[in-house]
Amino acid sequence: MSPIKDLNLIYEAVNPQDTFSAGDTVIGTVTFNLTKETKVKSLIVKLKGDANVHWTEGSGDDESSYSANKRYFKHKEYLVGEHSRGTVLPQGDHCFAFELKFPQGDFPSSFKGEYGKIVYILEAKMSRSWRMPSNVQKELKYVSKCFSLPGQVACPQSGSVNKDVGVFSKERVQMSATVDKNICSPGDTLSFVAKISNSSSKTMRAKFNLLQTTVYRASGSTTSSEKSLCKMVGDNIPVNSEETVSCQLKVPVDAIYTLHNCEILSVDYCVKVYLDISFATDPEVIFPLNIVPSGFANLHPGQAMGPYPAGAVGAPSYSDFPPPAFPTGPYPMPAGPGAYGYPAPNPTQQLNPTSGYNQWPQQPAPYGYPNAAFPPVPYQAPTAPPMFQQGEHK
Repeated sequence: MSPIKDLNLIYEAVNPQDTFSAGDTVIGTVTFNLTKETKVKSLIVKLKGDANVHWTEGSGDDESSYSANKRYFKHKEYLVGEHSRGTVLPQGDHCFAFELKFPQGDFPSSFKGEYGKIVYILEAKMSRSWRMPSNVQKELKYVSKCFSLPGQVACPQSGSVNKDVGVFSKERVQMSATVDKNICSPGDTLSFVAKISNSSSKTMRAKFNLLQTTVYRASGSTTSSEKSLCKMVGDNIPVNSEETVSCQLKVPVDAIYTLHNCEILSVDYCVKVYLDISFATDPEVIFPLNIVPSGFANLHPGQAMGPYPAGAVGAPSYSDFPPPAFPTGPYPMPAGPGAYGYPAPNPTQQLNPTSGYNQWPQQPAPYGYPNAAFPPVPYQAPTAPPMFQQGEHK
């Protein structure tokens, strides 16, 4: 039976969002209990960033598998046993402090999709001779500081479609649509206006769908997946009528930013405005959309995106200031608050923020990460026009 009990890895959040960016320092502790005196070969804490994709096509003898991976960085710090054959640790509780720094670089934000992911891992591993190592991992949410959308500026966009929808050529539908901007941030609201001329014998409804498209690349091949993030549906448009439809579509607060700085996967967005017509191909207008950090939505054409403005997610964080001084291992000492002259970091808390959320449902934490140890600021959900119901699908 292993003498190592309750191996735990705790780190300090550097901002209320519990995110990290290039240059941030991860400060934390590795704690464990030994039920007897134990010779430890090494105790290492590692910080690494990786992107991986994998998918299969076909079946049976025709099945093909595609995989690719990208290692962005890997840093490690020895807490025990860097220059020795082993260290004997006494029975009891042990606590080792560490500091690991995210390197500077154009690394993509954390992401998890159907066929791939970008993950940043903090890991502690204890090794003993002739024994399986013991380890514990934490996923850190990383937010890139680098965004490149050259020649673009947040501005209105418009599009139109003119289509026959019946047996006779006179059964025609015309639609023109406008959106107030093509660059936005998570939590922003997009305003649409659609003018529809229904010269047909069919009723129809206007629909607005925010779509996330992810493209995965490996071995010269690509595949993609599409996900609907938000959808609004209008009332019926009668036959032989003209209607002007207005809609406000809220970008989810947990939407990942547009992602173009990863070689093996990319994330893009668009809003599809279309008419749902029974027994006919739906006329549609597609609006490309870029989701960027708050403060970058009003750039001038060609202006670089970065570094973050003060106060934005990924802006200079608490870790940019000198950390508290504390002694480092390799030596044991009782774990507890204030063991190194600064408050012991609190483990992540599970929150249930319900106040301030009305019509809009609470969004889950992004990419499978737990909620931060700081309560989010409640937002007041906008009220959609009465003619719309959110979430209805065709």
